[in-house]
Amino acid sequence: MQLERLLQKHGFGTRKGCRSLIRNERVAVNGQICDDPFAEIDTTGLIFTVDGVDWPYAEFASLLLYKPAGYECSRKPVHHPSVLTLLPVQLRERDVQPIGRLDEDTTGLLLITDDGQLNHVLSSAKRKVPKVYLATTKHPVDQALIDQLLAGVLLTDEPEPIAAAAAEKAGDNLLRLTLTSGKYHQVKRMVAAAGNRVEALHREAVGDLSLSADLKPGEWRWLTADDLQKLGYSA
Repeated sequence: MQLERLLQKHGFGTRKGCRSLIRNERVAVNGQICDDPFAEIDTTGLIFTVDGVDWPYAEFASLLLYKPAGYECSRKPVHHPSVLTLLPVQLRERDVQPIGRLDEDTTGLLLITDDGQLNHVLSSAKRKVPKVYLATTKHPVDQALIDQLLAGVLLTDEPEPIAAAAAEKAGDNLLRLTLTSGKYHQVKRMVAAAGNRVEALHREAVGDLSLSADLKPGEWRWLTADDLQKLGYSA
């Protein structure tokens, strides 16, 4: 792939702008400055550098982000900043978007991608990809609450009761809940329908992929091939 096209694909601006970056010797390929915009670059295992920052070549930008509270999962937020503002501008220029949504006050694992197929697979109701949440409840978690959630609760505008795939007590006022569907405000509505209230909500996992222990709120990392496998996805 020509170097200027490679930079454009990775969100570094127009062809003209990328050409300028290259000719001004601000781009290195595998550690070596390259000032030829039309140089053909082998993308296999490629690490390129722009202004001293390393970037891996990525056909798709698929990311795991630790969403903090106070951000909307939207490209056009209304009341709070977009969660996408936590990413470098080059990734935002690739037109990445969240896979599904977490409420503004919900924290935890959020997947972001420009891979339409990955987005479709993980968003499809038919796939029933499990999502694990840790809810802090207003009232203590008891067996009656867990039994109701496992048996199914009826939500407004839903024709049939919806049941959790798994539910367990994780503390006096902590409930770990696994869902395989993605209804609007589903965790909060299910817990309310069972007679309790969610005071705080955190997503711990999607599929077999858990939130990285080394990530802090607001931080992100690239998804690896192993991560994609844990999500049940192969490109």
